[in-house]
Amino acid sequence: MEKRIGTISIFIYNKEVIQKVNELLSDYSTFILSRNGLPLVNKGVNIITLIIEAPTNTINALNGSLGRLVGVEAKVNVSKYIKIVEE
Repeated sequence: MEKRIGTISIFIYNKEVIQKVNELLSDYSTFILSRNGLPLVNKGVNIITLIIEAPTNTINALNGSLGRLVGVEAKVNVSKYIKIVEE
């Protein structure tokens, strides 16, 4: 299995989905290396940046789940780094 390191930038415009975002991030917590959040209340947006190490399909699954939430944008950047892990 291949693991990659990447980032996910999450923009939350809808306060009502914050709990769901946190639940998703908890579900994927074993893959998250770093999480940084910035609530910009006066601008109506919360920003979360993640550094994640996981198989590409796992990164894409998390990104897709986040992107399907109303009022949430999620963008992925994946590095060229590949780690081969024995299952």
